[in-house]
Amino acid sequence: MGSRILVINPGSTSTKVAIFNDEKVCFDAEVSHPRENIDKFSTVMEQKEFRSAAVMELIEEKLANGTPDMVVGRGGLLKPIPGGPYSINEAMLSDLKDERYGSHPCNLGAMIARELAEKWSVPSMIMDPVVTDEMEPLTKITGLPEIKRRSVFHALSQRGAARSISAKLGIVYEESKFIVCHMGGGCSIGAHRNGRIVDVINGLDGEGPFTPERSGTLPILPVIELLESGKYTFAELKKVVTSGCGLLGLTGTNDLRKLEPRMDAGDKEARFIFEALIYNIAKHICSYIPALMRGDARKKPVDAVILTGGLARSKRLVAELTDLVSFIAPVQVVTGLEEMEVMGRGGLAVLRGEMQLQEYKS
Repeated sequence: MGSRILVINPGSTSTKVAIFNDEKVCFDAEVSHPRENIDKFSTVMEQKEFRSAAVMELIEEKLANGTPDMVVGRGGLLKPIPGGPYSINEAMLSDLKDERYGSHPCNLGAMIARELAEKWSVPSMIMDPVVTDEMEPLTKITGLPEIKRRSVFHALSQRGAARSISAKLGIVYEESKFIVCHMGGGCSIGAHRNGRIVDVINGLDGEGPFTPERSGTLPILPVIELLESGKYTFAELKKVVTSGCGLLGLTGTNDLRKLEPRMDAGDKEARFIFEALIYNIAKHICSYIPALMRGDARKKPVDAVILTGGLARSKRLVAELTDLVSFIAPVQVVTGLEEMEVMGRGGLAVLRGEMQLQEYKS
C-alpha cells in the first residue's frame, strides 16, 4: 500500500479536503460554510474548532481503514520565507494564532493540520505559502526609499506548474529557467531560475497586467489625484483596484467565457479590450527576461514560458499570447493543476525523502 496524504485548504467560505494515495486522489470534497455561520465568529481564529469538526465529519469514514501518513495544510500569512515544505511547529502556530502578519482563513490550514496530525501521531507540514520570498535584494528596490517591493504571489500554482513542465521536458527544476505566468482573478508572474523564484510580479500590491478584476499597474500621479479629489476614500479605492475593475470595469464582466461570445458577435470594444489584456500580459512576461539573464545564467537559454491559472483554459487567449512571447522560449500550458494536488505531491515528496522539511523560525 502506498503513502496516504490528507490535504486541508481553508478558504473564505469553504474548506477543501483531499486524500491522496501516492499521486492518486482517492477522495476530494469541499465543505461550504454559509455566510450566516461564518458571521457568528468575530475573528478568523474563532472558526478553528468549527472548521476542524467539519473536516473530521467529512473524512472520518474515509479513514476508517487506516490513518494518513502525512497531513498537509495550506500555508498562511507568515513572515517572508523561502519556498518549499515546512514542518508545522510551535513558532509557526504562534505567528498564525496571533495573526502577526495578517488575518485570513488560510491561517487555519496549518493549525487544523497540526491538530489532526497529533491525533494520529503523524507529521504535518505546509508547502510553498503565499509569502514565499526568494527575490534577489536588488529586485525589491524602488525609486522611493520608503517603499520596497514585496513577494506575495501564487507560489503553489507557479512552482507546481514549473515542476510539472520540468518533468514533461525531462529536465531538473533546480537546473531550469522558466517565466511562469499565473492568470486568474489575479495575475502573478515569476522568474524561476535554478529552482528559485528570483523576482515576482505581486498582483496583490497592484503590480502587473490588469486582470478580470484588478487594475494592475497604474500611473501613480493620477492615482494620487484621484484620492485627492475625494471621489474615493482610501478603503474604497483599494477595494476598486483589487476586486472591482480590470475586465469587470472595462467590459462589465469578469468572465472571459462571456466576453469571447461578444467578440464573435462583432463587439469591437470587447475585442479591443481583449487585445489590450493580452498586450498587458505579454509586456509583463517579457519584462522578466533580465531576471533570467543575470550573471552566468545568461549562458543558458530560457527553457519555457509557462501559462497557468483559469485564463489559460482560453485557447484564443493562449494562442494570441503565444504569438507575442514565444520568441523568448517555447510556450507550455498547464491547466487543471489544483492547489490540492500540488500540496499532495509535496507531502509525498517529503515522505519519499525527495524533499526535506524546513523549520520555520519567527
